[in-house]
Amino acid sequence: MKILLVASAFNSLAQRLFTELREHGHTVERPAADGDESVRSAVRRCAPQLVIVPDPAPPLPEDIRSSHTCLLVRTAPPGDHGPSPLDWALREGADRWGVTVLRAAGEPDEGDIWASVPCEVPPAGKGDFLRGEIADAAAEAVLLAVARFASGTYRPVPQASLETRVVRRPPFTQELRRIDWERDSTATVLAKLRGADSRPGVLDELLGGEWFLHGGHPEDRLAGRPGHLLATRAGAICRATADGAVWIPELRPKRRPGAPAAVRRPATLALGGLLPDLPEVHAPLRLPAQRRTWTDIQYAERGPVGHLRFSFPGGAMSTSHCRRLLAAFRFARNRPTSVIVLGGARDFFSTGLHLHVIEGADDPAKESWTNLTALNDLVEAVLTTTDRLVVAALGGNAAAGGAMLALAADEVWCRSGSVLNPHYGRTGLYGSAFWTYVLPRRAGADRAAALMAEGLPVGAAEARRAGLADRVLACAPREFGGEVVRMAAELAGDPGLGARIADKKPARERDEEIRPLRAHREEEQERMRRAFFSDSDPYHERRAAFVRPGPAALTPAGRTEIPAPPVKDMTCA
Repeated sequence: MKILLVASAFNSLAQRLFTELREHGHTVERPAADGDESVRSAVRRCAPQLVIVPDPAPPLPEDIRSSHTCLLVRTAPPGDHGPSPLDWALREGADRWGVTVLRAAGEPDEGDIWASVPCEVPPAGKGDFLRGEIADAAAEAVLLAVARFASGTYRPVPQASLETRVVRRPPFTQELRRIDWERDSTATVLAKLRGADSRPGVLDELLGGEWFLHGGHPEDRLAGRPGHLLATRAGAICRATADGAVWIPELRPKRRPGAPAAVRRPATLALGGLLPDLPEVHAPLRLPAQRRTWTDIQYAERGPVGHLRFSFPGGAMSTSHCRRLLAAFRFARNRPTSVIVLGGARDFFSTGLHLHVIEGADDPAKESWTNLTALNDLVEAVLTTTDRLVVAALGGNAAAGGAMLALAADEVWCRSGSVLNPHYGRTGLYGSAFWTYVLPRRAGADRAAALMAEGLPVGAAEARRAGLADRVLACAPREFGGEVVRMAAELAGDPGLGARIADKKPARERDEEIRPLRAHREEEQERMRRAFFSDSDPYHERRAAFVRPGPAALTPAGRTEIPAPPVKDMTCA
């Protein structure tokens, strides 16, 4: 079936639906919703049999809604109306939620229902919830709705006939998110922070300025005067609540009138010279099980398996993230284990360079280069580990250099809901992180070139067929970590593991003779250096457009990215 996917942004949910629909044999085009005329143009070009619009749903022209079946993917169960469904679900402590696919109507919540799928609400932030349980439910609901539409016999259910009580909720404003540091408990503060962790953040006053707070994690030992800053850790700040304290990893200054959109960065970087003299309170790499504090990198051993888990906001890895993760990997590599598992947590694995930190740097070109070098050091350390097996466990999405970090491992395990973007399409960069070695090694030279040229997301099942993944785990997000532990134990107990490890060193030496890793790195870095330090290269403009988003432009190829080097067109035929 020919399907037009109209999205306000090609975000994680839209990418998940794109890959799922393609996996089930449908031809999908994905224009940006940049006004009525752009949607009409895409419809004329594509002649779709079905139009699908995921949340946040852009308005569709009335003539398109009347002439085509247009289905809205609403991140709420039937009967829940209003523009902020997930915010209210988390605010009210719902333990069950859902996704509804309904016919686009004049009012965004009023159409007939084509499908609905329930899901659990995890003890996680809104972004993680959206990319995990909500995305799973949305994929199931959309595929069900498409199958029902294709049957030609299904009649959608009018909302008026539902026994479910309709609840109309207002927009979730910053006033509802506001934190009362003198009175709010740690649990209350965490609920407010996690309900807005990625977007839009919680607007607050701090050190004489207005900031959006992003992310929140508990602290079990530090305490002080409510609202005051207590300590720093790995770029995050610790702030006292009425009965304890919380860690806040990222801040974004409130946008000033007439100024460009502000960028979200690690809290200590964002505050800069405003930050008072605070102690840097480190967390041990091997955090005791009874501790309830925040750390973005943890190591644990279970027999012959070392588990190195990391979780960075949005999956982006700054220079500091890469260097600290490299130090942790070197520690893990010196332990008496036969298997090292990288990742294994739910949500993002890695999305590569931290474009927000680069954008906010005094010298973005220099920071781009420093960040790139640090990421390459990390990937090279994984590639040159020949005395044990390394597994990359992707509970969520991976992109660009973060995808190459995963592909550098001996085995790649993906949750079935993971989406990979093994390319650098949004910035138009040539790419690094040894992609010229790891991608052809797994996918073959022709397929690797196609993946980089097309610049399209790849679902977990397609990744396995293409050689980018070795195992796909069909499990819920909350079950992924436990499954990884179980499978890693089985791998460590495999009688053939010793022979596999023994083969690694000679295999690495053979590849080194064909073309040294140094040659791959130098070629990639030289291409990247020219982009970073050239006034004529569009990299800096593209990066700024990505981290300071404005209206997306619709290109003839139906891409949501800003202009980039030529790629293969997507057709609807």
